[in-house]
Amino acid sequence: MKKIFNFLFLFISFTAGAQKTDKELQKKIENLLNGFHGTAGIYVHDLKKNRIVSYQADTLFPTASVVKIPIMIGIMSKIQHKELDFHQWIVYKDTLNYDPGEDVLASFKPDQKIMVSKLMLLSISLSDNTASLLLQGLAGGGQRINELMDSLGYVYTRVNSRTPGREKDREIFGWGQTTPREIALIMEQIVEGKVLGRRSSDRMLRTLGRQYWDEDAISQIPPNVFVASKSGALDECRNEILYVNAPHPYIFSIFTKNNTDQSWDYNNEAWVLTRKLSALLFKYYNPDIQYDAEPVKR
Repeated sequence: MKKIFNFLFLFISFTAGAQKTDKELQKKIENLLNGFHGTAGIYVHDLKKNRIVSYQADTLFPTASVVKIPIMIGIMSKIQHKELDFHQWIVYKDTLNYDPGEDVLASFKPDQKIMVSKLMLLSISLSDNTASLLLQGLAGGGQRINELMDSLGYVYTRVNSRTPGREKDREIFGWGQTTPREIALIMEQIVEGKVLGRRSSDRMLRTLGRQYWDEDAISQIPPNVFVASKSGALDECRNEILYVNAPHPYIFSIFTKNNTDQSWDYNNEAWVLTRKLSALLFKYYNPDIQYDAEPVKR
């Protein structure tokens, strides 16, 4: 089975290499990046015309909370193999209490119960770290999730935190690591129903379509357009991956690291860049749709 997936990955890589670059859009994006005080990686896939834009798309970046996508895939694999149930009750233990001032699950009392489905909602939609750590354990831990990623043909996306043998990677990248191209490929294959099959992919896509954190890339897209996404942020990095199901659909990811601006206000340089990129892409692909988006401040 692993050989089949490795062959699939090689085929996908060859196909990606054969895709044509949208040179006009490439230039617009490179101009947008001029003067950015950090390291940025961007990958864009035009799903209608099968054209791409790639800028440092194969560079490894910290995932921050985007790591919750492979954790979700690990949970769905357990559900698919009937080792867990989507509506199974789980007992919360406060030994996993990660951020009591921010996480919803951290406000639970010890031995309270919560369903796996709600843990996934908290992890993906609210980016609840305590829920995500609980899910990581339920998925079999970081090592099992990484083995699953490898079996699916993903060679760069890895969980580092609480994962034996990945201590050095954690020092560099934190909880997880990926590349802008590979996380976009994972999103695309979820959209296409190819990650663990159609039913599992559809469940994950619905979950990714429910986002509380919608003030950056999502804010530049009309609310009547379906968007599946996940964002992540640390002091030195701000990331986002989106599938935009507009009349002209596309997927894009933007990852940043080594950011000079480590502020947490709306005008953070990387978040401003993310909103500008999102606005550029939506208008470029869907020029006939007029939308008065939130202004990109700075």
